[in-house]
Amino acid sequence: MDRENLTLPLARTLDKLAAPEVCAPLLKRLEATLRSLPAKSGQATQAGYPGGRLRFMEVCGTHTVSIFRSGLHSLLPAGLVHISGPGCPVCVTHGSEIAALLELAARPGVTLATFGDLMRVPGPLAPAGPDRSGPNSLKEATAAGYRVEVVYSPLNALQLAAARPDRQVVFAGVGFETTAPATAAAVLRARAQGLKNFSLLSLHKLIPPALRFLLRQTDQAGQTEKTGPGDIDAFLLPGHVASVLGLEPFSFLADEFGKNSVVSGFEPADILQSLLMLAEAANRRQPAVLNQYRRAVAARGNARARAVLDQVFSPVDALWRGLGLIPQSGLALRREFAAFDARLVFDLPPPDPAKAEALEQQSGCRCGDVLKGGLRPTACPLFGRACTPARPVGPCMVSSEGGCAAYYKYGT
Repeated sequence: MDRENLTLPLARTLDKLAAPEVCAPLLKRLEATLRSLPAKSGQATQAGYPGGRLRFMEVCGTHTVSIFRSGLHSLLPAGLVHISGPGCPVCVTHGSEIAALLELAARPGVTLATFGDLMRVPGPLAPAGPDRSGPNSLKEATAAGYRVEVVYSPLNALQLAAARPDRQVVFAGVGFETTAPATAAAVLRARAQGLKNFSLLSLHKLIPPALRFLLRQTDQAGQTEKTGPGDIDAFLLPGHVASVLGLEPFSFLADEFGKNSVVSGFEPADILQSLLMLAEAANRRQPAVLNQYRRAVAARGNARARAVLDQVFSPVDALWRGLGLIPQSGLALRREFAAFDARLVFDLPPPDPAKAEALEQQSGCRCGDVLKGGLRPTACPLFGRACTPARPVGPCMVSSEGGCAAYYKYGT
Protein backbone atom coordinates (compact mmCIF):
# COMPACT_ATOMS: atom_id res chain seq x y z
CA MET A 1 0.00 0.00 0.00
CA ASP A 2 1.32 3.46 -0.92
CA ARG A 3 1.48 5.21 2.47
CA GLU A 4 2.41 8.56 0.96
CA ASN A 5 -1.18 8.91 -0.27
CA LEU A 6 -2.84 7.90 3.01
CA THR A 7 -4.56 10.20 5.45
CA LEU A 8 -2.64 10.70 8.71
CA PRO A 9 -5.07 8.70 10.92
CA LEU A 10 -5.01 5.72 8.57
CA ALA A 11 -1.22 5.83 8.25
CA ARG A 12 -0.91 5.83 12.04
CA THR A 13 -3.29 2.86 12.27
CA LEU A 14 -1.22 0.87 9.78
CA ASP A 15 1.98 1.79 11.63
CA LYS A 16 0.47 0.34 14.80
CA LEU A 17 -0.24 -2.91 12.94
CA ALA A 18 3.49 -3.25 12.34
CA ALA A 19 4.60 -2.25 15.84
CA PRO A 20 6.60 -4.84 17.84
CA GLU A 21 4.38 -4.37 20.92
CA VAL A 22 1.39 -5.46 18.82
CA CYS A 23 3.07 -8.27 16.86
CA ALA A 24 5.10 -9.88 19.66
CA PRO A 25 2.11 -11.09 21.75
CA LEU A 26 0.45 -12.50 18.62
CA LEU A 27 3.63 -14.35 17.74
CA LYS A 28 3.85 -15.78 21.26
CA ARG A 29 0.25 -16.99 21.14
CA LEU A 30 0.84 -18.49 17.71
CA GLU A 31 3.86 -20.42 18.98
CA ALA A 32 1.89 -21.81 21.92
CA THR A 33 -1.05 -22.84 19.75
CA LEU A 34 1.18 -24.56 17.21
CA ARG A 35 2.78 -26.73 19.91
CA SER A 36 -0.57 -28.42 20.44
CA LEU A 37 -0.74 -29.55 16.80
CA PRO A 38 0.86 -32.83 15.63
CA ALA A 39 4.07 -32.56 13.60
CA LYS A 40 3.99 -33.62 9.95
CA SER A 41 6.53 -34.84 7.46
CA GLY A 42 6.60 -36.31 3.97
CA GLN A 43 5.95 -35.08 0.50
CA ALA A 44 6.39 -31.34 1.04
CA THR A 45 9.96 -31.96 2.22
CA GLN A 46 10.74 -33.48 -1.20
CA ALA A 47 9.79 -30.15 -2.79
CA GLY A 48 12.21 -28.18 -0.63
CA TYR A 49 9.65 -27.30 2.04
CA PRO A 50 10.27 -28.64 5.56
CA GLY A 51 7.90 -30.78 7.53
CA GLY A 52 5.74 -28.92 10.02
CA ARG A 53 2.67 -28.77 12.17
CA LEU A 54 0.68 -26.36 10.00
CA ARG A 55 1.33 -25.74 6.31
CA PHE A 56 -0.42 -22.75 4.81
CA MET A 57 -0.49 -21.46 1.25
CA GLU A 58 -0.86 -17.78 0.50
CA VAL A 59 -2.51 -16.95 -2.82
CA CYS A 60 -1.87 -13.22 -3.05
CA GLY A 61 1.21 -11.47 -4.37
CA THR A 62 0.76 -8.65 -1.84
CA HIS A 63 0.87 -11.20 0.99
CA THR A 64 4.02 -12.68 -0.52
CA VAL A 65 5.77 -9.32 -0.47
CA SER A 66 4.47 -8.34 2.98
CA ILE A 67 5.54 -11.60 4.63
CA PHE A 68 9.08 -11.24 3.31
CA ARG A 69 9.56 -7.47 3.43
CA SER A 70 8.37 -7.21 7.05
CA GLY A 71 10.69 -10.00 8.15
CA LEU A 72 7.81 -12.25 9.19
CA HIS A 73 9.12 -15.14 7.11
CA SER A 74 12.22 -15.40 9.28
CA LEU A 75 10.17 -15.03 12.50
CA LEU A 76 7.53 -17.67 11.82
CA PRO A 77 7.57 -20.33 14.55
CA ALA A 78 9.06 -23.73 13.92
CA GLY A 79 6.38 -26.01 12.57
CA LEU A 80 4.59 -23.27 10.61
CA VAL A 81 5.40 -23.68 6.93
CA HIS A 82 4.73 -20.90 4.41
CA ILE A 83 4.07 -22.10 0.85
CA SER A 84 3.69 -19.73 -2.10
CA GLY A 85 0.72 -20.30 -4.40
CA PRO A 86 -0.75 -18.94 -7.65
CA GLY A 87 -1.46 -15.45 -6.30
CA CYS A 88 0.71 -13.38 -8.63
CA PRO A 89 -1.34 -12.37 -11.71
CA VAL A 90 1.70 -11.69 -13.86
CA CYS A 91 3.26 -15.03 -12.90
CA VAL A 92 0.24 -17.11 -13.91
CA THR A 93 -0.10 -15.41 -17.31
CA HIS A 94 0.47 -18.25 -19.76
CA GLY A 95 3.27 -18.21 -22.33
CA SER A 96 0.74 -18.53 -25.14
CA GLU A 97 -1.00 -15.41 -23.82
CA ILE A 98 2.28 -13.49 -23.98
CA ALA A 99 2.58 -14.77 -27.55
CA ALA A 100 -0.86 -13.31 -28.33
CA LEU A 101 0.21 -9.92 -26.94
CA LEU A 102 3.36 -10.01 -29.05
CA GLU A 103 1.27 -10.90 -32.09
CA LEU A 104 -0.93 -7.86 -31.48
CA ALA A 105 2.01 -5.53 -30.87
CA ALA A 106 3.50 -6.59 -34.21
CA ARG A 107 0.37 -5.60 -36.16
CA PRO A 108 0.68 -2.35 -38.16
CA GLY A 109 -1.19 0.55 -36.63
CA VAL A 110 -1.62 -1.14 -33.24
CA THR A 111 -0.58 0.28 -29.87
CA LEU A 112 -0.56 -2.24 -27.05
CA ALA A 113 -1.31 -0.77 -23.60
CA THR A 114 -0.16 -2.82 -20.63
CA PHE A 115 0.79 -2.68 -16.98
CA GLY A 116 4.51 -2.37 -16.41
CA ASP A 117 4.87 -5.72 -14.57
CA LEU A 118 4.05 -7.56 -17.78
CA MET A 119 6.87 -6.02 -19.82
CA ARG A 120 9.59 -8.55 -18.99
CA VAL A 121 7.50 -11.71 -18.70
CA PRO A 122 8.92 -14.27 -21.16
CA GLY A 123 6.82 -15.69 -23.94
CA PRO A 124 6.98 -19.11 -25.61
CA LEU A 125 9.98 -18.63 -27.91
CA ALA A 126 13.31 -20.35 -27.54
CA PRO A 127 16.11 -18.56 -25.62
CA ALA A 128 18.00 -15.84 -27.49
CA GLY A 129 20.04 -17.27 -30.33
CA PRO A 130 19.99 -18.03 -34.05
CA ASP A 131 16.70 -19.94 -33.72
CA ARG A 132 14.88 -16.96 -32.20
CA SER A 133 12.28 -15.68 -34.67
CA GLY A 134 11.44 -12.43 -32.92
CA PRO A 135 11.05 -10.71 -29.54
CA ASN A 136 10.02 -12.90 -26.63
CA SER A 137 8.79 -10.24 -24.23
CA LEU A 138 7.05 -6.89 -24.50
CA LYS A 139 10.26 -5.19 -23.42
CA GLU A 140 12.08 -6.80 -26.35
CA ALA A 141 9.17 -5.85 -28.61
CA THR A 142 9.55 -2.21 -27.58
CA ALA A 143 13.25 -2.35 -28.38
CA ALA A 144 12.36 -3.83 -31.78
CA GLY A 145 10.18 -0.80 -32.56
CA TYR A 146 6.73 -2.12 -31.65
CA ARG A 147 4.34 0.37 -30.05
CA VAL A 148 3.91 -0.76 -26.45
CA GLU A 149 2.73 1.78 -23.87
CA VAL A 150 2.87 1.26 -20.10
CA VAL A 151 -0.33 2.44 -18.41
CA TYR A 152 -1.50 2.53 -14.82
CA SER A 153 -5.19 1.81 -15.38
CA PRO A 154 -7.55 0.73 -18.18
CA LEU A 155 -8.79 4.33 -18.32
CA ASN A 156 -5.30 5.40 -19.44
CA ALA A 157 -5.72 3.06 -22.40
CA LEU A 158 -9.04 4.74 -23.22
CA GLN A 159 -7.31 8.11 -23.15
CA LEU A 160 -4.68 6.79 -25.56
CA ALA A 161 -7.40 5.63 -27.94
CA ALA A 162 -9.23 8.96 -27.78
CA ALA A 163 -6.00 10.89 -28.40
CA ARG A 164 -4.90 8.69 -31.33
CA PRO A 165 -7.94 7.86 -33.49
CA ASP A 166 -5.53 6.83 -36.25
CA ARG A 167 -4.29 3.84 -34.20
CA GLN A 168 -5.93 0.77 -32.74
CA VAL A 169 -5.29 0.66 -28.98
CA VAL A 170 -5.46 -2.78 -27.35
CA PHE A 171 -5.47 -3.06 -23.56
CA ALA A 172 -3.92 -6.18 -22.01
CA GLY A 173 -6.38 -7.06 -19.26
CA VAL A 174 -4.35 -8.91 -16.64
CA GLY A 175 -5.25 -9.61 -13.03
CA PHE A 176 -7.76 -11.29 -10.75
CA GLU A 177 -11.18 -10.27 -9.48
CA THR A 178 -9.61 -7.15 -7.97
CA THR A 179 -8.63 -5.46 -11.23
CA ALA A 180 -11.27 -6.95 -13.53
CA PRO A 181 -14.08 -4.55 -12.46
CA ALA A 182 -11.99 -1.56 -13.58
CA THR A 183 -11.44 -3.24 -16.94
CA ALA A 184 -15.18 -3.89 -17.24
CA ALA A 185 -15.89 -0.24 -16.43
CA ALA A 186 -13.45 0.83 -19.15
CA VAL A 187 -15.26 -1.30 -21.73
CA LEU A 188 -18.58 0.23 -20.70
CA ARG A 189 -17.13 3.72 -21.01
CA ALA A 190 -15.62 2.91 -24.42
CA ARG A 191 -19.07 1.85 -25.64
CA ALA A 192 -20.69 4.97 -24.18
CA GLN A 193 -18.09 7.20 -25.88
CA GLY A 194 -18.42 5.38 -29.19
CA LEU A 195 -14.70 4.58 -29.38
CA LYS A 196 -14.06 2.43 -32.45
CA ASN A 197 -10.30 2.06 -31.97
CA PHE A 198 -10.24 0.53 -28.47
CA SER A 199 -10.28 -3.20 -27.72
CA LEU A 200 -9.42 -5.57 -24.91
CA LEU A 201 -7.46 -8.81 -24.79
CA SER A 202 -8.91 -10.27 -21.60
CA LEU A 203 -6.42 -12.39 -19.70
CA HIS A 204 -8.22 -11.94 -16.39
CA LYS A 205 -8.35 -14.95 -14.09
CA LEU A 206 -10.44 -16.11 -11.14
CA ILE A 207 -8.94 -17.33 -7.86
CA PRO A 208 -11.59 -19.79 -6.50
CA PRO A 209 -11.55 -22.12 -9.55
CA ALA A 210 -7.74 -22.26 -9.39
CA LEU A 211 -7.81 -23.32 -5.75
CA ARG A 212 -10.41 -25.99 -6.49
CA PHE A 213 -8.27 -27.22 -9.38
CA LEU A 214 -5.17 -27.44 -7.18
CA LEU A 215 -6.95 -29.45 -4.54
CA ARG A 216 -8.39 -31.85 -7.11
CA GLN A 217 -5.06 -32.68 -8.72
CA THR A 218 -4.59 -36.42 -8.43
CA ASP A 219 -2.61 -39.06 -10.23
CA GLN A 220 -3.95 -42.32 -11.62
CA ALA A 221 -3.66 -44.01 -8.25
CA GLY A 222 -5.86 -41.36 -6.69
CA GLN A 223 -3.03 -39.79 -4.73
CA THR A 224 -2.10 -36.13 -4.76
CA GLU A 225 0.70 -35.37 -7.22
CA LYS A 226 4.19 -34.71 -5.89
CA THR A 227 4.05 -31.28 -7.48
CA GLY A 228 0.67 -30.46 -6.00
CA PRO A 229 -0.46 -29.08 -2.63
CA GLY A 230 -1.64 -32.34 -1.08
CA ASP A 231 -0.11 -31.55 2.30
CA ILE A 232 -1.48 -28.03 2.56
CA ASP A 233 -3.58 -27.61 5.68
CA ALA A 234 -4.93 -24.09 5.22
CA PHE A 235 -5.08 -21.05 2.96
CA LEU A 236 -4.30 -17.40 3.55
CA LEU A 237 -6.86 -15.83 1.24
CA PRO A 238 -6.36 -12.56 -0.65
CA GLY A 239 -8.06 -9.61 1.03
CA HIS A 240 -8.29 -7.61 -2.20
CA VAL A 241 -10.10 -10.41 -4.05
CA ALA A 242 -12.39 -11.11 -1.10
CA SER A 243 -13.36 -7.43 -0.92
CA VAL A 244 -15.07 -8.03 -4.27
CA LEU A 245 -16.25 -11.62 -3.90
CA GLY A 246 -17.01 -11.88 -0.20
CA LEU A 247 -16.59 -15.16 1.69
CA GLU A 248 -19.10 -17.53 0.09
CA PRO A 249 -17.09 -18.29 -3.10
CA PHE A 250 -14.40 -19.80 -0.85
CA SER A 251 -16.76 -21.98 1.21
CA PHE A 252 -15.90 -25.07 -0.86
CA LEU A 253 -12.46 -25.13 0.76
CA ALA A 254 -14.07 -26.17 4.05
CA ASP A 255 -17.17 -27.94 2.73
CA GLU A 256 -15.55 -30.10 0.03
CA PHE A 257 -11.91 -30.40 1.10
CA GLY A 258 -11.90 -29.86 4.85
CA LYS A 259 -9.42 -26.99 4.62
CA ASN A 260 -9.43 -23.97 6.88
CA SER A 261 -8.94 -20.57 5.27
CA VAL A 262 -8.81 -16.96 6.40
CA VAL A 263 -9.19 -13.70 4.51
CA SER A 264 -6.29 -11.61 5.73
CA GLY A 265 -5.13 -8.02 5.71
CA PHE A 266 -1.60 -7.15 4.67
CA GLU A 267 0.12 -5.60 7.68
CA PRO A 268 2.34 -7.79 9.91
CA ALA A 269 -0.21 -7.89 12.73
CA ASP A 270 -2.95 -8.79 10.22
CA ILE A 271 -0.98 -11.74 8.96
CA LEU A 272 0.04 -12.95 12.43
CA GLN A 273 -3.55 -12.74 13.66
CA SER A 274 -4.71 -14.62 10.55
CA LEU A 275 -2.18 -17.38 11.13
CA LEU A 276 -3.24 -17.60 14.77
CA MET A 277 -6.86 -17.95 13.62
CA LEU A 278 -5.81 -20.80 11.32
CA ALA A 279 -3.91 -22.57 14.10
CA GLU A 280 -6.84 -22.24 16.48
CA ALA A 281 -9.22 -23.51 13.79
CA ALA A 282 -6.97 -26.53 13.25
CA ASN A 283 -7.29 -27.32 16.96
CA ARG A 284 -11.09 -27.10 16.77
CA ARG A 285 -11.14 -29.48 13.81
CA GLN A 286 -14.16 -27.72 12.33
CA PRO A 287 -13.07 -26.39 8.91
CA ALA A 288 -14.31 -22.89 8.16
CA VAL A 289 -13.76 -19.75 6.11
CA LEU A 290 -12.70 -16.99 8.49
CA ASN A 291 -12.45 -13.24 8.03
CA GLN A 292 -9.65 -11.36 9.78
CA TYR A 293 -9.80 -8.39 7.38
CA ARG A 294 -13.17 -7.12 8.55
CA ARG A 295 -12.19 -3.47 8.28
CA ALA A 296 -12.14 -3.87 4.49
CA VAL A 297 -13.99 -7.09 3.61
CA ALA A 298 -17.71 -7.58 4.07
CA ALA A 299 -19.07 -11.12 4.19
CA ARG A 300 -21.01 -10.47 0.98
CA GLY A 301 -18.25 -8.55 -0.78
CA ASN A 302 -18.92 -5.68 -3.16
CA ALA A 303 -22.21 -6.23 -4.99
CA ARG A 304 -21.70 -3.27 -7.33
CA ALA A 305 -18.28 -4.49 -8.50
CA ARG A 306 -19.64 -7.99 -9.11
CA ALA A 307 -22.59 -6.56 -11.05
CA VAL A 308 -20.22 -4.74 -13.41
CA LEU A 309 -18.21 -7.93 -13.87
CA ASP A 310 -21.32 -9.96 -14.65
CA GLN A 311 -22.57 -7.32 -17.08
CA VAL A 312 -19.40 -7.30 -19.19
CA PHE A 313 -17.74 -10.70 -18.68
CA SER A 314 -18.68 -14.35 -18.55
CA PRO A 315 -16.53 -17.18 -17.11
CA VAL A 316 -14.55 -19.32 -19.57
CA ASP A 317 -11.87 -22.00 -19.39
CA ALA A 318 -8.46 -20.34 -19.10
CA LEU A 319 -4.79 -21.26 -19.32
CA TRP A 320 -2.58 -20.73 -16.28
CA ARG A 321 1.19 -20.94 -16.43
CA GLY A 322 2.29 -24.15 -14.75
CA LEU A 323 -1.27 -25.30 -14.10
CA GLY A 324 -2.61 -25.68 -17.63
CA LEU A 325 -6.26 -25.34 -18.61
CA ILE A 326 -8.53 -24.69 -15.62
CA PRO A 327 -12.31 -24.86 -16.19
CA GLN A 328 -14.25 -21.61 -15.77
CA SER A 329 -11.24 -19.77 -14.37
CA GLY A 330 -11.03 -16.88 -16.84
CA LEU A 331 -13.17 -13.97 -18.00
CA ALA A 332 -14.17 -13.30 -21.60
CA LEU A 333 -16.24 -10.45 -22.98
CA ARG A 334 -19.91 -11.23 -23.50
CA ARG A 335 -21.27 -11.33 -27.05
CA GLU A 336 -22.78 -7.85 -26.83
CA PHE A 337 -19.26 -6.48 -26.36
CA ALA A 338 -17.72 -8.42 -29.26
CA ALA A 339 -16.74 -5.15 -30.97
CA PHE A 340 -14.21 -4.65 -28.15
CA ASP A 341 -12.84 -8.19 -28.11
CA ALA A 342 -9.30 -8.06 -29.53
CA ARG A 343 -9.34 -11.79 -30.32
CA LEU A 344 -12.26 -11.23 -32.68
CA VAL A 345 -11.27 -7.79 -33.95
CA PHE A 346 -7.83 -9.01 -35.03
CA ASP A 347 -8.79 -12.63 -35.77
CA LEU A 348 -6.06 -13.97 -33.48
CA PRO A 349 -5.09 -17.62 -33.97
CA PRO A 350 -5.98 -20.02 -31.17
CA PRO A 351 -3.31 -20.39 -28.47
CA ASP A 352 -0.74 -23.17 -28.65
CA PRO A 353 -0.28 -24.10 -24.97
CA ALA A 354 1.60 -27.33 -25.74
CA LYS A 355 4.33 -25.42 -27.57
CA ALA A 356 4.60 -22.83 -24.82
CA GLU A 357 4.86 -25.47 -22.09
CA ALA A 358 7.41 -27.53 -24.03
CA LEU A 359 9.67 -24.51 -24.46
CA GLU A 360 9.27 -23.59 -20.80
CA GLN A 361 10.43 -27.08 -19.84
CA GLN A 362 13.43 -26.71 -22.15
CA SER A 363 14.43 -23.54 -20.33
CA GLY A 364 14.54 -25.41 -17.03
CA CYS A 365 12.20 -22.86 -15.41
CA ARG A 366 10.24 -24.37 -12.52
CA CYS A 367 7.91 -21.42 -12.03
CA GLY A 368 4.89 -23.63 -12.70
CA ASP A 369 5.83 -25.96 -9.84
CA VAL A 370 6.37 -22.96 -7.55
CA LEU A 371 2.91 -21.64 -8.39
CA LYS A 372 1.36 -25.02 -7.57
CA GLY A 373 3.01 -25.07 -4.16
CA GLY A 374 5.06 -28.06 -5.23
CA LEU A 375 8.49 -26.45 -5.16
CA ARG A 376 10.17 -23.97 -2.88
CA PRO A 377 11.81 -21.27 -5.04
CA THR A 378 15.26 -21.92 -3.60
CA ALA A 379 14.96 -25.58 -4.61
CA CYS A 380 14.90 -24.64 -8.31
CA PRO A 381 18.35 -25.35 -9.81
CA LEU A 382 18.23 -22.04 -11.70
CA PHE A 383 17.44 -19.90 -8.64
CA GLY A 384 20.07 -17.24 -7.99
CA ARG A 385 22.34 -18.65 -10.67
CA ALA A 386 20.96 -18.60 -14.19
CA CYS A 387 17.79 -16.88 -12.96
CA THR A 388 17.93 -13.55 -11.10
CA PRO A 389 15.75 -10.40 -11.14
CA ALA A 390 18.30 -8.80 -13.48
CA ARG A 391 18.14 -11.77 -15.87
CA PRO A 392 14.95 -13.68 -15.14
CA VAL A 393 14.22 -16.97 -16.84
CA GLY A 394 10.61 -17.15 -15.65
CA PRO A 395 7.86 -14.78 -14.48
CA CYS A 396 8.13 -15.73 -10.79
CA MET A 397 11.47 -13.89 -10.81
CA VAL A 398 10.16 -11.04 -12.99
CA SER A 399 7.25 -9.76 -10.95
CA SER A 400 7.79 -7.94 -7.67
CA GLU A 401 4.96 -10.13 -6.33
CA GLY A 402 6.52 -13.39 -7.52
CA GLY A 403 7.65 -15.98 -4.97
CA CYS A 404 11.08 -16.36 -6.54
CA ALA A 405 11.69 -12.60 -6.57
CA ALA A 406 10.67 -12.34 -2.91
CA TYR A 407 12.98 -15.16 -1.84
CA TYR A 408 15.83 -13.62 -3.84
CA LYS A 409 15.36 -9.99 -2.76
CA TYR A 410 14.99 -10.67 0.93
CA GLY A 411 17.84 -13.16 1.13
CA THR A 412 16.04 -16.26 2.30
